[in-house]
Amino acid sequence: MKATLAIACAGLLLAGCRARDTRPLVAIVVPSQDNPYFKAEADAAAARAVELGYRVRVDAHDDDAYRQDNLVDSAIASNAKILILDNAGTDASVSAVRRATRAGIAVFLIDREITARGIAKAQIVSDNDQGARLVAAEFAHSLGASTAGHSEYAELLGRESDTNAQVRTAGFHAVLDRFPTLVLVAAQSANWSQAEAFSKTETILQAHGDIRGIIAGNDTMALGAVAAVKSAGLKGITIVGFDGSPDAVAAIEAGEMQATALQPAVLISRMAMDEANIFLRAGSTGKPEVQVIPCELVTKTNAETYVNFEKKK
Repeated sequence: MKATLAIACAGLLLAGCRARDTRPLVAIVVPSQDNPYFKAEADAAAARAVELGYRVRVDAHDDDAYRQDNLVDSAIASNAKILILDNAGTDASVSAVRRATRAGIAVFLIDREITARGIAKAQIVSDNDQGARLVAAEFAHSLGASTAGHSEYAELLGRESDTNAQVRTAGFHAVLDRFPTLVLVAAQSANWSQAEAFSKTETILQAHGDIRGIIAGNDTMALGAVAAVKSAGLKGITIVGFDGSPDAVAAIEAGEMQATALQPAVLISRMAMDEANIFLRAGSTGKPEVQVIPCELVTKTNAETYVNFEKKK
């Protein structure tokens, strides 16, 4: 009886060993899985990793550098081979990336750069300045910036500590400040939040009844502005955003938003995973560390060609 039991246990153990997933692990860490942009990049990276024969674990750091540190430590403890990371801060993330690299993990950054070079194997990001200028030019044109008279507008800024927010607002003003007819009457941070953007826009509309436009640092805030304008029963206010989210594209098609800049989140995530796969096999990506991918302007004339942060093939 004991011998039979021992044989049975040994058989179960052997079966367990055979069933253990030995594929290399890819850890994917993004700011949030609730935000459609971050979810799209995580999903795209995960899908490509599975196609290439890897196991995948996806986590979110919620823009908390301490939580990010814990997730990186977890990736190290799990013997991950690749880390795809949309980081929690250009300065605050350097030590985490360095720690992962020293542990033998190939780190590929997406969406946000870090201030250090030579630690990550690649930093693949959208051209936030170029995208902001595209959107700002469309915004200025819609407001008739080259004509006589003046147009008042407001700006909703992203999280002030986020480098992308700073780059976008600088890009906006590199275009808008050239037009003396465009008058900025309010600029407030809504911290990338739709609810906060709704509240801030309500206050701005009450204080500035002649506003003709709202330019937002991301689509989530732009959609909050759209909701506030609707709630106030106002029409004829030009609203633009940044990201190219499906909800923003739908709002553009419905005439509720004028434009957005599509960040190629899906393309960038796939590029990161493809390059990581090449690196593990060849020891080099064959590409420069920093790779900047241009954004695309989405307006009503081409909105139907964009789905889930990528252009239809």
